[in-house]
Amino acid sequence: MSTPQVRTGPQVTAADPKVSVWVSANAGTGKTQVLTDRITRLLLEGVRPERILCLTFTKAAAAEMATRLSERLGAWAVAGENDLKAEISALLGKPPEDDLLAPARRLFAETLDVPGGLKIRTIHAFCESLLGRFPVEAGIAPHFSVIDERTAAELMAEARNHLLGQAVQENSGDVTRALRLMATLLNEEDFTRLMTDLSSKRSHLRGLFIRHGSAQGVIEAARRAMGLKQGESAQSIIEEACKDACFDTQALMAAAEALLQGTPKERKLAAAFQAFLKSDISARCQQFEDVYQLVFLTKTNTGRKTLMTKKIAEAHPDGLQAMLDEQTRLITINERIRAARIFQASEALIHIGLRLLDTFENLKEARALLDYDDLILKARDLLQTEGGASWVHYKLDGGLDHILVDEAQDTSPEQWDVIKELAGDFFAGVGAREGERTVFAVGDEKQSIYSFQGADPFMFGHMSDFFKNLASNAGKVFSPVELERSYRSTKSVLRTVDDVFSHDTARQGLTFNNKPITHHWARDGQAGLVELWPTMKPGEAIEVKPWDAPIDRVALDSPEDRMARRIADTISGWRESGEELASAGRPIREGDIMILVRQRGSFAEKMVNTLKQRGIPVAGADRMVLTEQLAVMDLIALGRFLLLPEDDLTLAVVLKGPLFGFNDNNDLFPLCFERPGTLWAALKAAAASNPKYAEADERLSEFLGRADFMPPFEFYARLLGPEGGRRQLLAHLGTEADDPIDEFLGLALDYEREHVPSLQGFLSWIEAGRTQIKRDLEMGQGKVRVMTVHGSKGLQGNIVFLPDTCSVPKAQHEPKLRWVDDPEEALLWAPHKDQEESLTAALSEEATDKRAQEYRRLLYVAMTRARDRLYIGGWEGKNKPHEDCWYNLIETAFEGVAQDVTLASGETVLRVSNQQDEKPDGKPEDDVAGPGTPVTLPDWALQPPAAEPEPSTPLSPSRLSEDNEPTVRSPFDGDDGDRFKRGTLIHRLLESLPSISQGLQRAAAAKYLSRPIHSLDADQQNAITDEVMAVLENPEFATLFGPDSLAEVPISGTIGGRSVSARIDRLAITDDEITIIDYKTNRPPPINPDGVAPAYLGQMALYRALLRLVYPGRPVSCILAWTDGPRLMSLPDDILDQYAP
Repeated sequence: MSTPQVRTGPQVTAADPKVSVWVSANAGTGKTQVLTDRITRLLLEGVRPERILCLTFTKAAAAEMATRLSERLGAWAVAGENDLKAEISALLGKPPEDDLLAPARRLFAETLDVPGGLKIRTIHAFCESLLGRFPVEAGIAPHFSVIDERTAAELMAEARNHLLGQAVQENSGDVTRALRLMATLLNEEDFTRLMTDLSSKRSHLRGLFIRHGSAQGVIEAARRAMGLKQGESAQSIIEEACKDACFDTQALMAAAEALLQGTPKERKLAAAFQAFLKSDISARCQQFEDVYQLVFLTKTNTGRKTLMTKKIAEAHPDGLQAMLDEQTRLITINERIRAARIFQASEALIHIGLRLLDTFENLKEARALLDYDDLILKARDLLQTEGGASWVHYKLDGGLDHILVDEAQDTSPEQWDVIKELAGDFFAGVGAREGERTVFAVGDEKQSIYSFQGADPFMFGHMSDFFKNLASNAGKVFSPVELERSYRSTKSVLRTVDDVFSHDTARQGLTFNNKPITHHWARDGQAGLVELWPTMKPGEAIEVKPWDAPIDRVALDSPEDRMARRIADTISGWRESGEELASAGRPIREGDIMILVRQRGSFAEKMVNTLKQRGIPVAGADRMVLTEQLAVMDLIALGRFLLLPEDDLTLAVVLKGPLFGFNDNNDLFPLCFERPGTLWAALKAAAASNPKYAEADERLSEFLGRADFMPPFEFYARLLGPEGGRRQLLAHLGTEADDPIDEFLGLALDYEREHVPSLQGFLSWIEAGRTQIKRDLEMGQGKVRVMTVHGSKGLQGNIVFLPDTCSVPKAQHEPKLRWVDDPEEALLWAPHKDQEESLTAALSEEATDKRAQEYRRLLYVAMTRARDRLYIGGWEGKNKPHEDCWYNLIETAFEGVAQDVTLASGETVLRVSNQQDEKPDGKPEDDVAGPGTPVTLPDWALQPPAAEPEPSTPLSPSRLSEDNEPTVRSPFDGDDGDRFKRGTLIHRLLESLPSISQGLQRAAAAKYLSRPIHSLDADQQNAITDEVMAVLENPEFATLFGPDSLAEVPISGTIGGRSVSARIDRLAITDDEITIIDYKTNRPPPINPDGVAPAYLGQMALYRALLRLVYPGRPVSCILAWTDGPRLMSLPDDILDQYAP
């Protein structure tokens, strides 16, 4: 075994299985190891594996933890005593007791025997298994299926269409009126986005419905939040505001007269002012917002700074005061008008939203479907029903005693509700007294970056306080632990991180206790570097003349392009010079490098393409939209042509693509130029004189001939497989096209399972879905990784580039829904930002602040992915970067700390670095070999597999021969009934009864045989019972049914080229001998082995041959146990040898 890793004091404390622990862990501090250590120590303490639940954020994290634990326990099972002691000593922080070693070795086998394995899974997977065990209690169909996001979106679209159809049919009602209002406020795209936002928050909406009792109750809560009276509307507020009694008409008329003496602009305002005051209420209402208010207010509902010029104001102070008073009144009125309109929009949204979600839920229920949100919500509801959690605990093999939560900062409030219910009785009542029961959570609020999935970093601290109070009230120990020692990054990287977030602006939202962010590095003396490049400035715009053809235009050398080239040049320079990664003592490899972007966009694609142009191996993007991949676009284009051959542009795309490889000048231009009809007609006409055209015509005609009747999967599978389409695509696009092609075929198969197969339907379906492919870039694979910061969470790179540091989140991407919490919960929707009133504006500002906080947490995650080197750059647009963008935050931290370094190119950069002062801590073989490393395949990989042995179906010794069946008694002898039923029952009893104490065996046999399903009368029951007990109570048979014997032992193997599968009735294994026992119920039995049927002898000979393979060199004896008698019959080897296979 390798040298055990020394744990720090906080790590040992965090893994203590006897106390509840809440761990706040900086990036790279080994939280996965702490989790693994804690599970291991729980098992060492004797906790049954099935009473431990570990919840992770991703399936990959669950798999990694399970693998680590399995590898550790597997190594312990075969480790030497000294090595095992050293491992356990490092784990416990003290030398182990000698009697702990044997149980430690057994842990591997014990965990393997747990049904379903250790409970290390995502919370969604756990909730799915929970609902699968308790579907009736949860109120769902037992045969439910879980749908992915794509299918959920399809169902939501179906629900939306159903809603719109109902509204057309009804032509009245709340929903119809709401839709008519929506149509004046939103376009179709915005409506779809709004419904998607509402769907993602449907648990909130359902909670409002439950709390307020009805849809009308939810609406009234929104009315109260807006401070409106019953029946109050924007129109009624305007009508009330226009009454003479609501303002001083005479004073305002005097002010208007004064304005007529002023500037032309003032005279124009005065005329509008006077016209309004002289009008009746109806006319005033029409002019109120568009004319009258603009005299006093700006469009943003703020007062105009200048109502009168100084000269007129001094001459008419009363007029100025009247206008100021009216301005104040109008600000208040306009606020109420906005509130009324927001309420009107919110009321429409609530009507539509509740109806839409009801329809959506009904569609899922009718088809027994659950989406990912349903798994959490229905599991929560199950546990929150009266007695629900207790019942679940009881049925889960007696319950759970220890719950561990990974990535706790990204756990949503609804998920915390599930965890709280599961752990609810750990600290109260009887549950608190049932031995040690603990809750463990590890997370880092600085790394909470999944708010779009419902994560709330504030909940991390809130839930810590919640469980701390529970433990304190129960007199239990609750330990908060902080892990600050990083094993990932070097001194320079961590110091830069600390410097960046030492400033108040940068630290906002990272922590909620105002504690300074501090990292301690474990990699002392290892070389590190952080470099800040100057931003790329936009160049001068190139004038494009209207008559320039696209191919004549010069591409703009954008800052993004130059940044991509800068990174590619840097990597190329390292490859050419053999730049060394000092901490590993070897040259830098492509797999060391990670390029992180804030969001997917054009830069990531440019970066990948630039690296490919330089010949630098690149793994491509971590996530891609399937229909935007070139290989898939070619396949879709072919399908579109087959649906409409007259589509010239689509056919041109197909012909130019990899499947046909037409050249623009030599092939396409002669075919297209001055053609009299369609391109398809021109291709067919030219096929007679040009072999290339003829080949294309032949292939396309064949495709057309089968596209109408062949299902999409079969069509594309044939095209890509036997017809070489995949090979052609990969030759042009590279091996990275493999994943999109496989996903495309998989979706074609999925489509056929759920829909009537048709090419047109499939193409429309796949283009509408915008399916994304998530690629596993955890391993470097000898290639540069280009990925988003979100995708890099949990990963690391020896060298990290951050090129996208000047962009900031855009407000238009924020959801428009506003959830009110105080004084009561309500839902509001302000369709337009410039029409928000004070409450929704405050909520909007709060959402903007939260978005900015997550933006800064994303920077923390990005910077802490780097192990050795971090290169930071950025590009500017037309406007200067936001003052709080990543680049500016880092540049501020570099002031007075970084050194100015002039590169060979003459460019000056800011650098923070430290030299290699110690022996490299990395292994030279770290990261996988580069793509240039030759790989030699073994000989067997290049040879066809051997033919399967005949017969391919395993041979069963019990059915070895149908010949020479043993004789049976005459039916006239009054036999006890069906011998097959009798034999089966005797076998079953001889298998089961030996595990029961001897005094209870006869009663158990009688109870079993009395079951109505066996259809036995009393005499038959007694006869079988007597026959079985005669065997079990016979002293001669005692050793055969002792503790060293096994019942119904399955065994399989290959003998003489034949596959054999068997089940031995009884097997006794000692150090000296193997004994095979086979029950026979024939009546009467033969007197000696010579009278045994050949089928039985062949069967036992096969058993003997199989056991000799398993236990070579150990004698194997065979015995037939005849139940009629009973008596044992040993079969001599010389007789069995005659039937040896």
